[in-house]
Amino acid sequence: MTSVTDGAVGVKTSPRLVVPVLGVTQILAWGSSYYLPAVLAQPIAADTGWSLSWVVGGLSLGLLTAGLASPSIGRKIRQHGGRPVLVASAALLAAGLLGLALAPSLPLFLLAWIIIGLGMGTGLYDPAFSTLGHIYGRGARPYITSLTLFGGFASTACWPLSAFLVSELGWRGACAAYAIIHLCICLPLYAFALPHGSARRLQKEIVPGTDAVTATVNPAPAVFVLLAVTIMIGSMVSTVISVHLLTILQARDIPLAAAVALGALVGPSQVGARFIEMLIGRYHHPIWTKLASVSSVALGLGLLWGNLPLTYLTLIFYGAGIGLESIARATLPLVLFRPDDYAPIMGKLARPSLIAQAAAPSIGAIMIEIWGTDTALGVVVAVAVINMLIALMLFHYTRSIRPN
Repeated sequence: MTSVTDGAVGVKTSPRLVVPVLGVTQILAWGSSYYLPAVLAQPIAADTGWSLSWVVGGLSLGLLTAGLASPSIGRKIRQHGGRPVLVASAALLAAGLLGLALAPSLPLFLLAWIIIGLGMGTGLYDPAFSTLGHIYGRGARPYITSLTLFGGFASTACWPLSAFLVSELGWRGACAAYAIIHLCICLPLYAFALPHGSARRLQKEIVPGTDAVTATVNPAPAVFVLLAVTIMIGSMVSTVISVHLLTILQARDIPLAAAVALGALVGPSQVGARFIEMLIGRYHHPIWTKLASVSSVALGLGLLWGNLPLTYLTLIFYGAGIGLESIARATLPLVLFRPDDYAPIMGKLARPSLIAQAAAPSIGAIMIEIWGTDTALGVVVAVAVINMLIALMLFHYTRSIRPN
């Protein structure tokens, strides 16, 4: 096991320690924030009398907060490493969840979601990816892919856990339990298992030579714009579908139980695609992962819109596409920009993506209400096809700046 000392004796930087630590904490961070309303929204609305739309809107407020904070978080990771930022995320998520548990009124409930949003901005995928990039430079690519495998199990692990906590402790007790988990599990893991210190020094000591692999040409501004737009569109499409998938399936006369079973195919498809990418990723440029992602999403949704009988196949394509997207959004900036700029770039890319995710559920609901499910899905398919074209334009630009 490789380890170095960077200002503190015995701090280990082996990916065999860092990746599992980030993997476990990612499952808990996603499960207690992004995936929380899926289980708790109905019990909260029933217990408090607050409107369900306002209860669910707390997540949108949190995503908006995370998006606004992301660029400054990326800069902090470049300056100080991911360790203090992720420690702060555990504290913020704990404080926000405790705020939910104690909230006597809707305004304070929403205020707690703002705090959770800060925790999401400092603790979900983008900060975790940035932390890996900070430590390992361009050598982080396989570790990023491995981390997404952990993240794919967040809903699988935490939805049953949330349901159990609600049944045993009520929704307030469930939020308090998650707060304790962040303080007693996530925060110590971040504090004692992650390295700190100079990114350049860590990269040279842990992955010799990776910091020297830099693009010979600085990317044109168009590269960043295209990358930001395609990531934003991908986030919006996936969020609209994840929120409204059951509605779309039921509008095709699929019973609720069958719709739920079909929807459950998305998660394993994500993990399966990420596992394949982990095996073959070293043999191709990340732009091919991006092209495979947007193409699979467009194909899956297009087949679903066409109302073909093999609905399960359409959802497998879609799930594989969004599974690859999380890898592409992390690994493309790793090879297109200087390693020292990776964390700030990830922060800048996260802002429009998270804001789009915050707006997407409402946009989807409005489209369905005005146009119906078929037309709304058709619009989403058109947007997914446009995203394919943007990815092809990005492919054209990346040909001249691939690292040696």
